Amino acid sequence: MIRKTIISDIDKVYSLYIATASIPGGLARNKEEITKEYIFNFISKSIERGLSLVIEKNGEISAEIHAYRADIKVFHHVLSELTICVHPDRQGESLGRKIFSEFMRIVQTEMKDIQRVELIARESNIKAIKFYQSLGFEIEGCLRNRIDGILGGLENDIPMGWIRKL
Repeated sequence: MIRKTIISDIDKVYSLYIATASIPGGLARNKEEITKEYIFNFISKSIERGLSLVIEKNGEISAEIHAYRADIKVFHHVLSELTICVHPDRQGESLGRKIFSEFMRIVQTEMKDIQRVELIARESNIKAIKFYQSLGFEIEGCLRNRIDGILGGLENDIPMGWIRKL
């Protein structure tokens, strides 16, 4: 079941992020960088000024997506800091597509003030880039040598955006 995230989901979302960050390239953050404070921070911001969804089945959260507005007024129409996380044991079940599609449906139908959703993808993650493009996101450039690559060396980050059609 896909539903909006609530504050009491923190422990379950924390477990999801730890499991996903344990896989090289699973998340930008590594396992040691995932803290309950980090989880509380993005869930709170997303509830307050954005959107966060989870997929829950049998009391377990297997996927989460969130993005939120910056606290700067000129960016009030933008959802940023987007992250999607699917448990490694559940990848390949289309959970990412289901939760991201529902996220975008809510943005398009219930959040009319949002004109832009943005994210950044690791250049080597071709599968993710193609996935985001299939959801209407466009590549908007290249941030050269921005990320420490999972195989060593520096790697480009690819900023992508979805813009509401007028």
